[in-house]
Amino acid sequence: MVAFASNSLLCRLALKQTGIDAATFTLIRIVSGAAMLFLIVQFRGFSKTDHSSPARPETGSWISAFTLFVYAAAFSFAYNKLAAGTGALLLFGAVQATMIFWGFHKGERFRAIQVVGLIAAIAGLIALLLPGITAPPLPSSILMLAAGIAWGIYSLRGKAARNSITATAGNFVRAIPFAMATALIWLRSIQIDRAGIAYAGVSGAITSGLGYVIWYKVLSDPKGGLGHTAAATVQLSVPVLAATGGILLLHEPITFRYVLASIAVLGGILLVIVEKNQAGKSNTTVSLAAR
Repeated sequence: MVAFASNSLLCRLALKQTGIDAATFTLIRIVSGAAMLFLIVQFRGFSKTDHSSPARPETGSWISAFTLFVYAAAFSFAYNKLAAGTGALLLFGAVQATMIFWGFHKGERFRAIQVVGLIAAIAGLIALLLPGITAPPLPSSILMLAAGIAWGIYSLRGKAARNSITATAGNFVRAIPFAMATALIWLRSIQIDRAGIAYAGVSGAITSGLGYVIWYKVLSDPKGGLGHTAAATVQLSVPVLAATGGILLLHEPITFRYVLASIAVLGGILLVIVEKNQAGKSNTTVSLAAR
């Protein structure tokens, strides 16, 4: 979670305090992430489980790679104006909402308390974006919401992967052409900055590449890996960590509006997740009793 929150801090730090532009940051992040994941797959032997290399076309998919790119690009451009904590809250809220609504679309039925939680989360996001002195810039907020939706779709598609590490490596490689095309479109605005390049490289190789490897390892570990509910719940810490880092490292203020929105969004999502877990346990108990 520290790695994921650090992505927000590194991007905001690079765009605020160095000369690098968002398109270049995105390109370097994706390239460095692809390189790190490629090396991990090659040296740790992950490819042996699915007999594929991250550089081969059969690893990953172009659709997943495009959603990965949309997330990374929208994320970077949004952080031109957003504070680290606000961006992380919008991103996280959109990711969770996308996955919750997908479950509803697939036939999952919500209990009353889950509906209340979902309404609270949506209301919190709306309240954060309402016009006012402390409201974040609307265009950047929309971009971050788009980034969250894209990451939610990417996560849903990734559930079907036989090997999450090799699939992610392949998708990073496939996302490079999209990032290069974006850099070419913004060619006149491109700025090269050593510190900015370093932040983007760390974001791609360490907090994205290695961060994803650690996360997938924790999720899939047969000797005590996190369950889906625990995994979703622990992600509630990301906006809090990003906001704390923004205060300590970037001297960003935390507004009363942000605090209230955070309580509504994170609390609402927590209600949905916990109640879903309780419902699953109840259904399992009933099923076992019927036997």
